[in-house]
Amino acid sequence: MAMPALPARYKPASVWGLYVIGLLPGLYAFYLGIFGGLGADPVRTFEHLLGLWALRFLCLGLTVTPARDLLGINLISYRRALGLLAFYYVLAHFAVYLTLDRGLILSSIAGDILKRPYIMLGMAGLTMLVPLAATSNRWSIRRLGQKWNRLHKLVYAIAAAAVLHYALSLKAITAEPAFYIAVVIVLLAYRLVRPRIMAWKRANKPGNRTVRAPVASTGD
Repeated sequence: MAMPALPARYKPASVWGLYVIGLLPGLYAFYLGIFGGLGADPVRTFEHLLGLWALRFLCLGLTVTPARDLLGINLISYRRALGLLAFYYVLAHFAVYLTLDRGLILSSIAGDILKRPYIMLGMAGLTMLVPLAATSNRWSIRRLGQKWNRLHKLVYAIAAAAVLHYALSLKAITAEPAFYIAVVIVLLAYRLVRPRIMAWKRANKPGNRTVRAPVASTGD
């Protein structure tokens, strides 16, 4: 059974509200960094928090489809905002790494990449996110047509790269990275079984069920 939808006139305001709420964790982390609230290594902590929120918004964006399919909760109007929030956090995460962490020293960055291959996974995820963010608008949807859908399936590879980047950066699989790995696996696995689930739901809609006529008794 579908959940009641928010009236259309409130949708634009609610989307902008999502942007505001979504950016608050990053702004709060920045505030803590300025006033010494991020511990002994504020740059790494700030960098980690930005990356973690990027991963969270990626997961939330991937949750929109199963939430609609399985629970009748239609949040499709917010999927673009969730994807763009993930992009903003990845961009900020990468900017902090380049500037505050590595000081824009190319030799240091190159050496870090060679020593820590998971950084390449993060860069690959950012590279793939750029065209998705650039085409997250109605003009691109109309212009690209079916190509837009194929392009935006890159989000599956991005989510996989992001969770591996996050887990490998911690050098140990504790409860937190294990949780996000499990979430991403479930969300990606759902895409594989979704065609069967949707076919089953269509076949079992009340209007599609075949009503069998009662069999008359032969008296035997």
